[in-house]
Amino acid sequence: MNHPEHPSAGRQLASGLSQSFTRVLAIAGMAALAAIVAGAADTKTYDHPVGSEGSVQERGKKAYYPADHFDLTDLPHYAPKERVSGTIRVWGSNYIKEGRTVEFWEAGFKKYHPDVTFQYRLPNSVLEVVSVATGVAEIGVGPRLTYNDSKSFSSLHGYEPTEIMFATGAFNVPGWNPAFAIFVNTANPISKLTIDQLDGIFGAARSGGYEGTNWRLDYARGSEMNIRTWGQAGATGEFADKPIHPLGLNLRAHWATSISDFLLKGSDQWNEDLRMYPGNYYFKDGTKISGAETMVVDVAKDPYAICYSCLFFKRPQTKALARAPRGGGTYYEMTLDNIRNRVYPLTDAIYMYANRAPGKPADPKVREFLCYILSQEGQKDIARDGKYLPLRAQDAEVNRRKIE
Repeated sequence: MNHPEHPSAGRQLASGLSQSFTRVLAIAGMAALAAIVAGAADTKTYDHPVGSEGSVQERGKKAYYPADHFDLTDLPHYAPKERVSGTIRVWGSNYIKEGRTVEFWEAGFKKYHPDVTFQYRLPNSVLEVVSVATGVAEIGVGPRLTYNDSKSFSSLHGYEPTEIMFATGAFNVPGWNPAFAIFVNTANPISKLTIDQLDGIFGAARSGGYEGTNWRLDYARGSEMNIRTWGQAGATGEFADKPIHPLGLNLRAHWATSISDFLLKGSDQWNEDLRMYPGNYYFKDGTKISGAETMVVDVAKDPYAICYSCLFFKRPQTKALARAPRGGGTYYEMTLDNIRNRVYPLTDAIYMYANRAPGKPADPKVREFLCYILSQEGQKDIARDGKYLPLRAQDAEVNRRKIE
């Protein structure tokens, strides 16, 4: 049962949405001013202190799997509908620029459309929706939009932005929208969990949850589904009566929102004993503390702890659990191929957003560029960079239909 907005949830969110929308417009205004001052030139700016971005840049230079690892012959070759020209402005996440994906796309696309130029503003994903909503960019890049992102855009235009999933998230590369590993201590006898069990561990009773901007009453569940001891999760012996110690990122972190969508059906109704960590914390000298890494370190010290994080941060005293989807079924290990094939639950993705009014054709140059990205050539460019994973043919087809 779908409802546009749950009454009590609407009241709780009203002031937050108003403040968020004001903040969105302020950010957009500043972004537009920056673009004018800089002539919309490509820049390398970051939302953290100088000297702390080295690890991101180092990862950006590295390919984490061979370019020919995946068979992409089932993807159609790019076939332009028309020759286009003009400037395509791309704003948002820095990660497509930290690697070589953008470089490969430009070179490949210009073979067909030499009169197209690109302008980038890629400091971070906070700009992905405000830039498109306010018209300072044709394409916004970043993770899937949050509730407030979607409401901000639709408040301005009366419809949702066009969403294009252009790649599956990385296997184990922090920053490149990696799949979520679920870590426990190696002393823990549990080796696998279903999504329902993870909901019981990390979540709590709820009256519903969000799917996009729609509140769904059928997402409700009671406290009888809570899992608070390892015995309730299937452990026996000395672990049977031991309490579960859930660890997670601060609820303002994007990962927390993603996990809520994956596990808690968009309810943000968390276990009352959740121990929270900051996403990233930077000292004045530029030293960085990563909450995603610190959680795993703490799981290695605590036999009763559990957390979600990136496989990159695995420690010898931790193990990543196999997962089965909600409702049960096959358990899948966290492997490169299982993630690319999107059979491993908690596989993430990366998106592009464009402003296309319902019933109206897409901007031709934007349509051609997005079709190139979703083609065999564009997906091979993603594979050459070796961090994001290329789409399956069926996923590319679904997204191509949104713009053709």
